[in-house]
Amino acid sequence: MAILKIKQIKGMKSEELNKKLSELRLELMKESGNVKMGRPIKNPGKIKELRRTIARILTVKKERGKE
Repeated sequence: MAILKIKQIKGMKSEELNKKLSELRLELMKESGNVKMGRPIKNPGKIKELRRTIARILTVKKERGKE
């Protein structure tokens, strides 16, 4: 899990953002599935951080669309 800060996200190209977004969404889906199946999780804050990073990427994409 790579925690991306807003400066790193703004430095990425659109193609990189789309690729990273799909990777993070897949990872979030896997983690959520594990929780729903009742498996123990190693890092409880991982899901929250994945959701935040996805939101950051979507925000930057939306800002770029307005320009």
